[in-house]
Amino acid sequence: MSVIDLYQTAGQEQLFQHLGQLNENDKSQFLKNLEASSKRIQPHKLVAECKKAITQAVEHSRDSSTVEPLPSTSYQSVLDNKPVQEKYYKIGLDAVNKGEVAVVLMAGGQGTRLGSSAPKGCYDIGLPSHKSLFQIQAEKLISLQNLSGTVSPIPWYVMTSKPTHDVTKQFFEEHDYFGLEPRQVVFFNQGTLPALDLHGEKLLLSSPTDLVESPDGNGGLYRAIKDNQLLQDFEEKGIKHVYMYCVDNVLSKLADPVFIGFAINHGFELATKVVRKRDANESVGLIATRDNKPCVIEYSEISPELAAEKEPNGLLKLRAANIVNHYYSVELLKRELDQWCENMPYHIAKKKIPFYDNKRGEFLKPTEPNGIKLEQFIFDVFPTVPLNKFGCLEVDRAQEFSPLKNAPGTTNDNPETSRAAYLELGGNRLKKIGAQIADKVSVEVSSKLSYAGENLSQYEGKLFDKDNTILEK
Repeated sequence: MSVIDLYQTAGQEQLFQHLGQLNENDKSQFLKNLEASSKRIQPHKLVAECKKAITQAVEHSRDSSTVEPLPSTSYQSVLDNKPVQEKYYKIGLDAVNKGEVAVVLMAGGQGTRLGSSAPKGCYDIGLPSHKSLFQIQAEKLISLQNLSGTVSPIPWYVMTSKPTHDVTKQFFEEHDYFGLEPRQVVFFNQGTLPALDLHGEKLLLSSPTDLVESPDGNGGLYRAIKDNQLLQDFEEKGIKHVYMYCVDNVLSKLADPVFIGFAINHGFELATKVVRKRDANESVGLIATRDNKPCVIEYSEISPELAAEKEPNGLLKLRAANIVNHYYSVELLKRELDQWCENMPYHIAKKKIPFYDNKRGEFLKPTEPNGIKLEQFIFDVFPTVPLNKFGCLEVDRAQEFSPLKNAPGTTNDNPETSRAAYLELGGNRLKKIGAQIADKVSVEVSSKLSYAGENLSQYEGKLFDKDNTILEK
């Protein structure tokens, strides 16, 4: 079947209304682009999946299935539990030392909402050192490598998207990989999905030769791992454990030995970090169970009464706020990755999508939502993991979670809050060992100097009275 027949059979005749007006080069490019898109998901299946997602979105809003917290066998907190934390740390650090741990970073997002055209990882949150998110995180890897004494650099797999791939790679090269070995950093692209009209029936064009396509969501990580043959790479390098996180969390503890040790100790194949929900009204997804299967519950899916329900100890019953920070055993990925890629559901997002009207030969920019972008969510695989193989570790928000989502000057999750959280964490670690910091003075503790509060004893008794002090290794 020809490419044209493939799309026409799927009800996409409208794509070819301008075909006779294209020169031979453009026509050839157009058909080549359509063929490439169909290899990810064939057009008839794409339409069927979109309609299914529209129906499921309606049904999901009426879902009355049973939502409960994770059982104690799957859930543990390290808050105020130093002995447990130390136990897991030793186990995880040993795995790092043996070269069994890799880090996967989801960094496909652009800094558009931040007012930047660069990838979000390139963003400067305003620290005294003006380090980018990428540099802060790279230096955490260096610190952990030094702590563990490993002879094998920790592999760092950086997932980019089509618009961020080349810029991200160039940024690393221009900064000499921030002190990492170039061979330990692997860049790979997440996929894209075509957009459709609001009925989920017709594909949209972005130009005379291209479909409108957008990144396939954080759930695209699984197909990206498969398509880029990362499992083979894990096997060759002896990787057994994968730490996954998002680039916008300046406090993320890359390859965190405590988290990895928690998963190894309990034999969990998939685990997730959470922070305690601030209050019943905080708009966050929650790690929980639905019909006795692990899942993420969006805040909009539970009633105000359930959100406010408390346990006898006064804590919220549903309090495990998802921070999109996960552990995967490589054995689980080897066993389930193909099934996840084939069976994960799609979700719809109604958007204002600029498009090319090939009937009129015009580019149009709508003022109201005119189409649907499809995406997949990383947590949609959670219910496929047996509850006894799924773990959830509660960590301290102040030490591990400060996301960068919004533009400067907004209410929360912005560059100012990220900067404040990073500086406060370093300042608190200095105070803990006996240093003094004058009022309104900020001290930046480089993540290259200290991964989690170590290497600071040299500052015991020291008074910091000069603002914007930078402590580097």
